[in-house]
Amino acid sequence: MLSDETMEKLTVLADAAKYDVSCSSSGVGRKNSGGIGNSQSFGICHSWAADGRCISLLKILMTNVCAYDCAYCVNRVSNDVKRASFTPEEIAELTIEFYRRNYIEGLFLSSAVEINPNATMERIVKALKILRNQHHFGGYIHVKAIPGADPLLIKEAGYLADRMSVNIELATEESLKLLAPQKSIKKLYLPMQEIKEGISHAKEEQGIYRHAPSFVPAGQSTQMIIGATRDTDQSILFQSEKLYNHFNLKRVYYSAYMPVNEGKLLPSLQTEPPLLREHRLYQADWLLRFYHFSAEELLSIQQPNLDMDVDPKMMWALRHLDQFPIEINKATYKELLRIPGIGVNSARRIMAQRRVQSISYDALKKMGIVLKRARFFLTCQGKYYGDSTISEAHIRQQLVPAETHHQVSLFELGAIS
Repeated sequence: MLSDETMEKLTVLADAAKYDVSCSSSGVGRKNSGGIGNSQSFGICHSWAADGRCISLLKILMTNVCAYDCAYCVNRVSNDVKRASFTPEEIAELTIEFYRRNYIEGLFLSSAVEINPNATMERIVKALKILRNQHHFGGYIHVKAIPGADPLLIKEAGYLADRMSVNIELATEESLKLLAPQKSIKKLYLPMQEIKEGISHAKEEQGIYRHAPSFVPAGQSTQMIIGATRDTDQSILFQSEKLYNHFNLKRVYYSAYMPVNEGKLLPSLQTEPPLLREHRLYQADWLLRFYHFSAEELLSIQQPNLDMDVDPKMMWALRHLDQFPIEINKATYKELLRIPGIGVNSARRIMAQRRVQSISYDALKKMGIVLKRARFFLTCQGKYYGDSTISEAHIRQQLVPAETHHQVSLFELGAIS
């Protein structure tokens, strides 16, 4: 039975963890209607396994007592907020109790930096050891690697966790110096490199020794805050591409900045979170990961930000109308992926069907193609279905509603408090 003190800490530290989106999550609020149990939304969130299963996680901070003073963070040392800390034993007890009640299948454990990185990372590792070695907990565990902690502690955590993450938070060194001067890109890269090397070494060991232990088998991820600084979408996507290529990250998560602190360097507290911009960055990120696009193709110095009226793939296509229309029965797989309205699965279906017979326009919809968009960029058996001569103005007129409202924050307009 959890004590009142533990439940009070849980309320504080589950709420403090909600700003970290590097495990895909959404709150749960299941009320007790006479049955057994009541989750009360205390830090329970959802993530997804590699096979697509939805996993319920206990999402909490080890502590919100922080030695750092990052301007954007609600837990910064200069903020007057209610503070709490869990012991490693309390983390283990909470996880096991929630697991026994069938509320959760795993743990997402992050932390502010209390005292120093080593002291914080030692407590995280101790909590994982209690769970894995004493309770023999086999559920999913995602933990944060604390930048600046001893590599041996990162290594210990990696053999106990399923996934690890290091939140880069801001895309450029200039933004970190402005809002988080105690951090640097170089320091953030170090644990990412250590995790990458640990994964690679473990895979080599497993190729030689049958029972060699796994190291962060679900890979590593990170988070970037969107809208707290003047960083362009170009700088954000270039950073994401670098992280994917250099550190083999599984995911970069984007978090629209929610104004929680006042400051002359921050958006005003009345600023709406740039949710549409966050959405566009996720779409662009998808193109980097699955559609063979590069960040350089999508954005440039001349066009440093994504179009809020159309998705990034459509934006690219409208800038490269000289490459369209593409004949659907002759296009390569990579060319098919460049056509708006055609996804990875539908491109594969087209390639498979073409081995049997030529594809008609009527067959395209059955293959999952969004013809509302795709018809402007393809021909089928030599015929164009885009209504008129291919042009950006005509396509935008057809696809972008006249009443579209841009979601531009006051900060983006230059209204800094």
